[in-house]
Amino acid sequence: MNEPRAGDVVVGLGNPIMGDDGVGLAALERLREGWEIPAAVELVDGGTWGMTLLPLIESSERILFLDAIRTGRPIGAAVTLRGAEIPRQVALKVSQHQIDLREVLAVAEFRGTLPPEMVAVGLEPATFELGDPMTPAVADNIDLVVEMAVEQLRAWGHRCAPRPVVRVPGVGDRSSCTR
Repeated sequence: MNEPRAGDVVVGLGNPIMGDDGVGLAALERLREGWEIPAAVELVDGGTWGMTLLPLIESSERILFLDAIRTGRPIGAAVTLRGAEIPRQVALKVSQHQIDLREVLAVAEFRGTLPPEMVAVGLEPATFELGDPMTPAVADNIDLVVEMAVEQLRAWGHRCAPRPVVRVPGVGDRSSCTR
């Protein structure tokens, strides 16, 4: 049952049409666009995949989750959970569509296939309501989640560097505007 592990994975989680639940995916996209990440690190849009994330989780050496994380802190506060601090439980579900990361991790734990190291970084959310925009306190701190992710990847020995900003002459240059 224990297959070789692939390496390090960063998984952005959440649903962008559910208010603050989209923070993990927004942070993953900013990480992908703004940083040079080594090929040894896989960046995955985990969205709302549920149980389909199990093979990815089970094959990872180390996994970093980016997500909205409820802890009771002030809205938009940075949150880091490590290993056993990351909730794992199986709860009664009305539908298979209600499976979330806690259930996936519980199954991997039961099977003895949890990655040796797991970290979750994110922000304290305010709302998960369908159609709500992201709370300003959360939206304003997405770059903080990216910084925490880069810091964790560096702690794991990966070289991460910001992508150079490419400036196109005349674009965004006030001197090229005419009235």
